[in-house]
Amino acid sequence: MDRRSFLTRATVGGVAASAAAGLAAPALAQEAPTVTWRVTSSFPKSLDTIFGAADTMARYVSEMTDGRFTLQIFPAGELVPGLEAADAVAGGTVEACHTVPYYYWGKDPTYALGAAVPFGLNARMMNAWFYYGGGVDMMNEFYATQNLIAFPAGNTGVQMAGWYRKEINSLADMQGLKMRIGGFAGKVIEKLGVVPQQIAGGDIYPSLEKGTIDAAEWVGPYDDEKLGFQKVAPYYYYPGWWEGGPAIATMVNLDKWNELPKSYQAVLRAGCVVANTDMLASYDWKNPTALKNLVANGAQLRPLPQDVLSAAFDAAAATYAEVSASNPAFKKIWDSQVAFRKDAYLNAQIAEYNYDVFMMAQQQAGKL
Repeated sequence: MDRRSFLTRATVGGVAASAAAGLAAPALAQEAPTVTWRVTSSFPKSLDTIFGAADTMARYVSEMTDGRFTLQIFPAGELVPGLEAADAVAGGTVEACHTVPYYYWGKDPTYALGAAVPFGLNARMMNAWFYYGGGVDMMNEFYATQNLIAFPAGNTGVQMAGWYRKEINSLADMQGLKMRIGGFAGKVIEKLGVVPQQIAGGDIYPSLEKGTIDAAEWVGPYDDEKLGFQKVAPYYYYPGWWEGGPAIATMVNLDKWNELPKSYQAVLRAGCVVANTDMLASYDWKNPTALKNLVANGAQLRPLPQDVLSAAFDAAAATYAEVSASNPAFKKIWDSQVAFRKDAYLNAQIAEYNYDVFMMAQQQAGKL
């Protein structure tokens, strides 16, 4: 190749590359606008795992868009009260929230099915139903009537049954009990003679300490240890039959969602999946140590009496029948969960249950 030919080709190639670069930048900028949303959480920063799931989601959304799509996370109470997060989003006060759908069951019991209901699905089953059983679509069909769209963005796993100032030895001991209990579970537990109280997380401890309430459920060992409940209500019961696999959701104002570029919608959905996986893994890692700490510091572990569990199961079934009779949206979604629950537990008892029971026996024998 002679010198003139080389220079000609180099120059032409250089100009073409330069022109392409010059065109690409504006095109990219047009396709990826700068968007900043405010996301109000229903949780305080002190509950780092459940609050932190929103931070995880925001970090991935920012990284996947090179900082062009930013989610600013605000703790409960800073913009709006924690139990009003979804209302603020639906009304357009903020673009999105990170919350538990069952907080809003009073508006419509169907909300609760997007989180957890008594004797519902466990965490793995909830994810299977959401992602493969049409659950996300069914919930969003309902949420659209509330000017919302939502995606799973966290799960605690099965929770504990809470803290009690006095021992529960039978169903009779539940009569007249004033208990802080969230969501749809309050409607069910009323049938057991309990007086449900819906109280935000930060107000539970003083309410127990003053005797305003007799018992309270929150989450599980890791978060409960942070709030110090064992100091004012030593009896720690299990299992949390009302929260077998409570899903936390990122709820978005439907109009704002529709304004997002499709690529940003995909990024936000992906960020929610990451948060959903990460939160459950975090709790599974932290809860064992926290449980040992709680017992070492005075918590007295107790299983709920069988007559309490049996009465609660029957009360839940009666409640679902009552609600389904007058709420078509609830019935459609609950029927879907019930059908899957039956098959899922048939499958779980074959391999998962037997493996876990054997390994638990080895743990109790000191072999692990």
